[in-house]
Amino acid sequence: AEQLKAISQTSCSVLKEMGPRIEWIHSYVSGNKITCIYRAENESLIREHAKKGGFPVTSITEVVTVISPATAK
Repeated sequence: AEQLKAISQTSCSVLKEMGPRIEWIHSYVSGNKITCIYRAENESLIREHAKKGGFPVTSITEVVTVISPATAK
């Protein structure tokens, strides 16, 4: 819990410095992996955030649409 708090604090500090062109929505934690969801103008902003925060980036995938059980109706 303390590690996740520290990571979150670092991320928020970097995002505040970077301004409104990138927003952290939330992250999923599974085992030793964290998958982060951002709203950003472009991929380079996500990479910049990762570099400034010292976070590793293994891949970036653009989400083009979202579906849910409501989509089936």
